[in-house]
Amino acid sequence: MTSSETQAIKLTQYSHGAGCGCKISPKILDKILHGRTSNADLPAQVNQSSDLLTHHSLIVGNDSRDDAAVMDIGNGEAIISTTDFFMPIVDDAYDFGRIASANAISDVYAMGGEPMMAIAILGWPLDKLPPEVAGQVLEGSRAICREAGIPLAGGHSIDSPEPIFGLAVTGRVRLDHLKQNNTATQGCRLYLTKPLGVGILTTAQKKGLLKPEHTDIAPRQMAQLNSFGALLGKLPYVKALTDVTGFGLLGHLIEMAEGSNLSAIVEFETVPKLPMLDEYLAQKSFPGGTMRNLDSYGHKVAELTDVQRYVLADPQTSGGLLIAVTPDSTEEFERVATESGFHLKSFGELVPRREKVVYVN
Repeated sequence: MTSSETQAIKLTQYSHGAGCGCKISPKILDKILHGRTSNADLPAQVNQSSDLLTHHSLIVGNDSRDDAAVMDIGNGEAIISTTDFFMPIVDDAYDFGRIASANAISDVYAMGGEPMMAIAILGWPLDKLPPEVAGQVLEGSRAICREAGIPLAGGHSIDSPEPIFGLAVTGRVRLDHLKQNNTATQGCRLYLTKPLGVGILTTAQKKGLLKPEHTDIAPRQMAQLNSFGALLGKLPYVKALTDVTGFGLLGHLIEMAEGSNLSAIVEFETVPKLPMLDEYLAQKSFPGGTMRNLDSYGHKVAELTDVQRYVLADPQTSGGLLIAVTPDSTEEFERVATESGFHLKSFGELVPRREKVVYVN
């Protein structure tokens, strides 16, 4: 197959979902995980008697809704383990590999850690798409892994009805640098490192509405590594950290606030947003995942306008880092962020628990 033939293939035509919008909704996920075994319920021989685990303990597992699993390895350090994969959110195979890889690696950064290596997860419809296109996906993945300073060390592939790609990523973090999404404190100010709206733009592209001058915005943003998280892990005034993906800003903010037994107040005008969203929302360009999100957690949010719903619940693929910073350290934090290339301003704060989890002004 020639290069021009592979470039003519549009990957999004071969999948029913796209990017992190493929995520199972929070409400359905609750049903799947209901009654799950907690780590405390594991047999003693699993937690304690194994030679491998004698001095190791799982400190973040599936009994919290954090971004990755974390195991204390007994020397002041911990190992981070995560996986993420999805169906194409862009047509270009190389970009798909880059975006899926940046998205998966982000979970390590969201714990305040540094990635060590990645393993590829590939599902490919060999009866529909040539293997050369899958090779381009892997090339995109290798490019992002190189940027993150880690090897793409192996992987596993299957013949599947739809194209799927992602990574399993191993990372590390010092225990005193570990960040979680449920450890925020009252008064913390909220920051976001990437503007919202990639779900709206990618939906506009699928509908044929996206203007040529906007075609590169979402892919470029989604392929941006969240490596800032490794620095955030070293900042003691960063009290909680997570990344914003398929549940939208509202969903991940609810996890942070609710997990910390707090509520959040959001100033909508100061939330980072891509500037061209209004014109696409006027054309009803928003992904189906937005309404699934709202159906899952809308009862936890105070009244919203339509625009606020569509933007704040927009599923993000490889979205930005959501950061909770102690109120007396915001000036120092913003200085550090600026030095790292991020011009951040707070868009809200965490307050004592109220009737709703999130209020939007």
